[in-house]
Amino acid sequence: MKETNVTRMAVCPRCGRPYCERPALSRLDNETLICPDCGTREALESIGVSVEEQDSIIETIHRTMHNPR
Repeated sequence: MKETNVTRMAVCPRCGRPYCERPALSRLDNETLICPDCGTREALESIGVSVEEQDSIIETIHRTMHNPR
């Protein structure tokens, strides 16, 4: 059987950015699909992490995902 790689582009309703990764389910309504970064932000917000620290965490995630050791 032939394997096909289909990439689906979507636009995050929370931040407006296009993304092609697996979506996250918004914690706000448990229905809306959002980009992984916004999903991470919602999780961090729920435990009281500041916006500045969220930015740092997301930057670290991006850096380590794109430059694995």
